[in-house]
Amino acid sequence: MPNADLILSTIDASRLESLVRDSVASGQIERSRLCLLKDRLDEARIVEPSQMPEGVITMNSTVRFRDLDTGEVETYTLVYPGFADASQQRLSILSPFGAAILGYREGDVINMDPLAGGSRMAIEKVEFQPESVGQYDA
Repeated sequence: MPNADLILSTIDASRLESLVRDSVASGQIERSRLCLLKDRLDEARIVEPSQMPEGVITMNSTVRFRDLDTGEVETYTLVYPGFADASQQRLSILSPFGAAILGYREGDVINMDPLAGGSRMAIEKVEFQPESVGQYDA
């Protein structure tokens, strides 16, 4: 059943479904990481890229977060696995945090998995969202 608060574009959903399918077939990515992303895809409400509301985290969005437990502020860009680079603050969609933030919006608070040492992360600002500037195939 779609979660009205979780929104993905048709392009992101299609690419991510292919990524999950190909990753399962290759066996190179831990299955639990793929299941987390697959669950997000199954929960999301899918919209055309031109209908994506501003402030929603989509692929290639740059987002500023605040850890509500420590007060620390960090900025990341959500990317496909081949573009992930911690030194450049590029976060893979296949990471637990990457999959957790996809489709949420400014002002939302994400409760990370406490078993993985999780915390509460507030989405302070989506500093860049490709859809908001007409980049539908980024």
